[in-house]
Amino acid sequence: MHHSKQSVTPLQPLSFVDISPNDDGLPGIAALRDIVGAGMTIGLILSVLALIVAAVIWGFGANSSNPHLASRGKTGVLVACGAAILCGAAVTLVNFFWDVGQGIS
Repeated sequence: MHHSKQSVTPLQPLSFVDISPNDDGLPGIAALRDIVGAGMTIGLILSVLALIVAAVIWGFGANSSNPHLASRGKTGVLVACGAAILCGAAVTLVNFFWDVGQGIS
């Protein structure tokens, strides 16, 4: 076996890349925004429905001396409220973490 000595040159770092979101990069961005907004609305409506159902279950459990059912109702109320918080704060959370990511260098 013959080993030849080769010089290895380190890779040059890429030049600075500057990419930011834009509104006109793809067709249909406005329609996609409308779809996402409709999805948020559906999520909030379903959260209200889940809150009502869970409150009724909680009430039935409490009035029928069924602690397991009452506990499930309480959990449902908390889950429904958490889902509403996440639906309402989704855009703010994404923007917050986008800003955090942009601060990394």
